[in-house]
Amino acid sequence: MAEDHIRYDILAQEALRGVMRKVLAEVARTGLPGNHHFFITFLTNAPGVRISTRLKERYPEQMTIVIQYQYWDLKVTETGFEIGLSFSDVPEKLEIPFAAVRGFYDPSVNFELEFDVRAEVPAANVPDHPLPAPARKATPPAPVAKVAEKSDKKGKTSKPEPAAEQEDTKGADVVSLDAFRKK
Repeated sequence: MAEDHIRYDILAQEALRGVMRKVLAEVARTGLPGNHHFFITFLTNAPGVRISTRLKERYPEQMTIVIQYQYWDLKVTETGFEIGLSFSDVPEKLEIPFAAVRGFYDPSVNFELEFDVRAEVPAANVPDHPLPAPARKATPPAPVAKVAEKSDKKGKTSKPEPAAEQEDTKGADVVSLDAFRKK
C-alpha cells in the first residue's frame, strides 16, 4: 500500500469539523431551528478546554453537553466555541476548541460526526487551565435533555445519555483507522 503523503484522513477530519463549526455559527446567529438539538462530546483534559474546577473534577476525561432548550452566550470562532449552560442550577461558561470534540450528534435527524482526538491536541493560544467555579446566584433553569432514540441500519435503537447521567459510565473505546494502516 502506498504511503499517504497528502494525509486525507486529517483533511477529512478538518472538513467535518467545518460542518460542525458552520452549524454552531448559524445557531449562534439565529437560534436552533425546528426540533434540532445537539449532543457534543469533548475531552475535558484537552489543551484549550476551559471549564470550572467543579466540572473538571466531575468529568476528568470527557463530557457530553446538550445544546437544546436553555443555553446562552453561544459564540463561535474559527478554532472553537463558548457557551453558557447550567449544571445542577449552577451557571457555567465552557470554552471548547473544535480540536477537543470527539462527537457531534443531532438526534432530531439522526446525524452524527465522530472525530479522532489525540491527547496532544494542539490549541490556538488558549490556556488549558480550568475556570474557577462561579458563585451561586439567580440562574437560568437547568437544560432539559430531550433524548431521542438513535437507530442503526438493522433497526436496533439506543438512547444517548445526557452528561449529568454519564458520570458513572465509561464510553466505548474509539479505535482510529490509523491503527490498522501500515506506516
